[in-house]
Amino acid sequence: MLELIQGQRLPLSSITTLNSVEVTFDIQGPLTLDLACFGLDVQGKLSDDRYMVFFNQPESPCQSVRLVNPTTFGLSLAEVPASIDKLVFTAAIDGQGTLRQLGASQFRISDAGIPKAVCAFAGKTFAQERAIILVEFYRKDGAWRLNSVLQGFNEGLEALVHHFGGEVAEDAPAPTPAPPPTGHISLEKKVAAAAPQLVSLAKKAQVSLEKAKLTEVSARVGLILDGSGSMNNQYKQGRVQEVVNRLLPLAVHFDNDGQLDCWAFGDLPQQLSNVNLRNFHDFINTDHGGWRNWELGSRINTEYRVIEQTIEFYRRSKSSTPIYILFISDGGIYDSRRIIKLITDAAKLPIFWQFVGLAGRNYGILEKLDDMTNRVVDNCNFFALDDLHDISEETLYDRLMEEFPGWLKAAKAKGIVA
Repeated sequence: MLELIQGQRLPLSSITTLNSVEVTFDIQGPLTLDLACFGLDVQGKLSDDRYMVFFNQPESPCQSVRLVNPTTFGLSLAEVPASIDKLVFTAAIDGQGTLRQLGASQFRISDAGIPKAVCAFAGKTFAQERAIILVEFYRKDGAWRLNSVLQGFNEGLEALVHHFGGEVAEDAPAPTPAPPPTGHISLEKKVAAAAPQLVSLAKKAQVSLEKAKLTEVSARVGLILDGSGSMNNQYKQGRVQEVVNRLLPLAVHFDNDGQLDCWAFGDLPQQLSNVNLRNFHDFINTDHGGWRNWELGSRINTEYRVIEQTIEFYRRSKSSTPIYILFISDGGIYDSRRIIKLITDAAKLPIFWQFVGLAGRNYGILEKLDDMTNRVVDNCNFFALDDLHDISEETLYDRLMEEFPGWLKAAKAKGIVA
């Protein structure tokens, strides 16, 4: 495999003979970066906004440039129109920080799934820059060439758009406001305004909400996270942060405040900050000093205490607004009798409990709560996943919304919710 260095230029034919290649960016460190590809004309300008490919526009016309996944672009160079002279790949920091914080990173060029060239870079070559022009493919004498740029840029993504002659939404004249639509504003639009990196999740959540006929429903949303020692790998691997990211679009849809109430528990429960579109980035590693520092007592499961605290929190609100709780656990359930009593008594309250087993076993009573008798309404559901990546995001949303509509109908019939 060819090893490239900063500033190196060479014919793409020296790397691959194929016209279809993939460019993968493996960027390490504590930063959240947004990747983008700018398709520029011979003047070096973004004359056609459709050729800016990023999380909110994942493919160009003719699909000649595609964001295959959050870290990989697929290129069909033979399909790139003649009006596009250069493809420039960039990364911009989303949030706080500078490129100095980058760890040992690299980009790779592959064809047919086989890496052909790699270029390493790290934060030590940068200072206070907040964006980077990584690599560019450009035409010369009728052939594609590559330039390993690795040039820092002082500002963020919007400044890059300006640099290439593009226009961000805020630059355009404000249109005459349209009359507000009936019902809820599109979830996608709500999310895109504040957290465009969640737009893909919002689109998928919207589909599930429409299928479940929940688009006009208002509710509060809460999240309870198992913080016991056996969950450490799920926290380290980012799986728990993914749970936050995936649930937040539902909270934004259901709740006018767009917030997610959040708790963690070990032997003791701790209420965390509310999660919203402004603070969800790396929430698990930053809120209340990060998950390793949460005050949960001994890192064993004592579920009933966090259930008690959650019930009391919502009981104090004295509201009949529906409440959807997602409860994450890897099993090893303690004191089943208390849990049964709490959930049975809570059936009189406007709270629906969605229990999800994550990467564990021995879920005990959590698997049986859905079948309990002697409740005013069936107020809970359970399913288990060995890994959050075992199912698609679309399927996950469908399963999370599977029994909530039925509970809503039954709770309304009993006068539990408005």
